Amino acid sequence: MLRFPTNRAWLSRCGLLVCTIGLLSPFIECIDARADQRLVPESRAELQLSYAPVVRDVAPGVVNIYTRRLVSQRQSALFNDPFFERLFGATPFGLPRERIQSSLGSGVIIEAGGVIVTNHHVIKGSDQIIVVLADRREFEAEVMGIDEATDLAVLRIDAGQEPLPFVELGDSDWLEVGDLVLAIGNPFGVGQTVTSGIVSALARTRVGLSDLSSFIQTDAAINPGNSGGALVTLDAKLIGINTAIYSRGGGSIGIGFATPSNLVRVVVDGIVSGGRAVRPWLGVKGQAVTQDIADSLGLSRPMGVLVSELHADSPLHAVGLRVGDIVVSVDEHEVFDLQGLRFRFVTRPIGASVNLRVIRNGRDFDLEVALIAPPEVPLRDIRNISGENPLAGSVVGNLSPAFAEELNVDSNKSGVIVLQIGQGYGARLGLRPGDIVTEINGKTIKSTAELVSVLRKQRAQWRVVIERGGKSMSVVVTL
Repeated sequence: MLRFPTNRAWLSRCGLLVCTIGLLSPFIECIDARADQRLVPESRAELQLSYAPVVRDVAPGVVNIYTRRLVSQRQSALFNDPFFERLFGATPFGLPRERIQSSLGSGVIIEAGGVIVTNHHVIKGSDQIIVVLADRREFEAEVMGIDEATDLAVLRIDAGQEPLPFVELGDSDWLEVGDLVLAIGNPFGVGQTVTSGIVSALARTRVGLSDLSSFIQTDAAINPGNSGGALVTLDAKLIGINTAIYSRGGGSIGIGFATPSNLVRVVVDGIVSGGRAVRPWLGVKGQAVTQDIADSLGLSRPMGVLVSELHADSPLHAVGLRVGDIVVSVDEHEVFDLQGLRFRFVTRPIGASVNLRVIRNGRDFDLEVALIAPPEVPLRDIRNISGENPLAGSVVGNLSPAFAEELNVDSNKSGVIVLQIGQGYGARLGLRPGDIVTEINGKTIKSTAELVSVLRKQRAQWRVVIERGGKSMSVVVTL
């Protein structure tokens, strides 16, 4: 690389002062400007620039979570022999048949009354949850509710009349790539730890963690034990709940993901007010617009979600959205895949409305969509199947968008879903919970009433068609 001297006197002595003709003048002035921007600290305060004021505000509201559960202790088959039990007792050589298994994580107090949000996987399967505050006080927590679809859980602790320190929820829609953030949690159980970084990316939907989330990616160090901890901005607002990392050896490599605060707010509000999170329902299927699709449709670039299917009761169908339309933004936030579209809906409260920018046949227009809860139509009508038929011993129900959301299955599906399998022909047939019965002996099954009516007819041979994991399976059964 060529390096030019910037001393004007040196250039003059060499007869190279060509800035009069405008060749080096911009270059020299640029370097002089950069030099002017490098300021010497002029006060003690400038020498002590620090994140400490933010940490002082936020850290008291971030807690450590310890969970315990009772698990069975495997023993040698030798000790289960009646001879040894008579000789040494039910627990030979003092070996316990059960043991306590512990795990750890983090959480964030978001209300002075002791409401805490954390990840569901932090407390899953636990028999006891202990919350340790930053001042080392310990409380046993109760679970107010969980939301598996977003991997969030809401806890509550009782500290009496004393208000607890909490972290105020921020607006994650205001985040930009490059913003400074702090991650606070309890990595590896060493105690509360603060790390710093930036927002590396936004709207990460293809990380395999949740169909509803559009994750914040950060390079702030997040390690095992940080799950459920706080991701905060420099104005001391909770902008995300640290959820997962990419890692080759279990530690941080600078790729961490946090659930955005706007989704956290909706889940917490639903659980606190009604015991579970109820999210707005789309009733739509679609795919990301690739370069090939963009070229075929005459778009300038790949953007938006190409609508491939609409539920008859969908609020988008009600306002005129059609199959083949491209949804490019929601309230001026661009969307690039179905997960991103769903995220923009589920972070809004039911009863509100959103504005969709849609492209149809090369023209764009807006649609105003009212947000509704998933409808309970048809009623679930849960029934136990008995008798001499291939589904005997199973429990089935009608799928509706609301019931599908509860079961964490595709809310666009309809028909009869298998809920439980007991003793009977259903177990022999190989039915599983989650299977959808679509046809029996050539008869399309749309409801549990139709299913029961068909099964009442005595037959020696049955042909059953079910849907499992998006694939159709046909089985012939002879009783």
